[in-house]
Amino acid sequence: MKKLLGFILAAIMLCSVSTVFAEAKVMTYTNPIATQAADPYLIQHGDTYYYIYTRTTYLKVAKVDDPTRLDYYDVTTAKTVYTAPEGTMWSNDYWAPELHYIQGEWYIYVAADDGLNDNHRMYVLKGTSQDPRDPFEMVGKVTDPSDKWAIDGTVMQYKDELYFIWSGWPGYVNERQNLYIAHMSDPCTIDSQRVMISAPVNDWECRVYPINEGPQILIKGDTAHIIYSASASWEDDYCLAALTYRPEQGDIMDPKAWIKTGPLFSKAEQAYGPGHCSFIKSPDGTEDYIVYHANRISHTGWSGRSGRMQKFTWDGDMPVFGTPAMCGEKLPVPSGTTR
Repeated sequence: MKKLLGFILAAIMLCSVSTVFAEAKVMTYTNPIATQAADPYLIQHGDTYYYIYTRTTYLKVAKVDDPTRLDYYDVTTAKTVYTAPEGTMWSNDYWAPELHYIQGEWYIYVAADDGLNDNHRMYVLKGTSQDPRDPFEMVGKVTDPSDKWAIDGTVMQYKDELYFIWSGWPGYVNERQNLYIAHMSDPCTIDSQRVMISAPVNDWECRVYPINEGPQILIKGDTAHIIYSASASWEDDYCLAALTYRPEQGDIMDPKAWIKTGPLFSKAEQAYGPGHCSFIKSPDGTEDYIVYHANRISHTGWSGRSGRMQKFTWDGDMPVFGTPAMCGEKLPVPSGTTR
């Protein structure tokens, strides 16, 4: 009997030790992943992540091994890849830069002006090597023939075709921001008229100001989503929605072929104004993550934004983002992360 009790106690102790060891192996992270971050853009290229951001007149790119620690890489691996020259139409106010790898080359798309917001247009820069932390060279403006105010441009690669999608004014006056699409002949050139595919018409798109901006591409199979931000970016009700295209819905350049759904991601406690996102997969490619900014304190505007990241799932071909995680909430690190 004593031997049996001994075996039982030993088994219990072994299980306890195994449980503690297993729990110790579970790595976690907490939001925010960047103390100060607006429009956070991460791209995954092979086994590496790159983080691009701006400081008004220059662009920096950091090589990232663990995307949950952006503050660390900002300090340790970030390099300035471009500094704006003086006296040009692209010398100031760099907003929402994006880093893309297209047809074997690195490109940066960024909004810039000469110091006057009315002159904001989209610009493209081309990398000088296969390392996106090396210098970039300005190619020039990316525009359709209308050449109207434009920000937040992104490139969609869909079925071997390139499309440019951005936020712009319908005219030359700041009355609202729509989303536009145009076909591209190459990564630097639009070769069609712009087509408006979304205007802020719903209540949740017009809180404080009627805005559609920050388009990001999310593709699952043949289904293409434009995940965009709606309402005033400086207020708590900034949120995310989707325009969804499926081939059976018609021509991708036809506004009627895009179905609007929203909001998909809205404010929560300690996550006010969640928006302007980017998307990555876990290091092993098995999980999907949304990277976005939000404010910990209500009504703190542009100055209060910090970078966040969390896992999302799918319902068929539709993304399910859930609710923004609270600051300090322990979340499992992306699958395959090493530290």
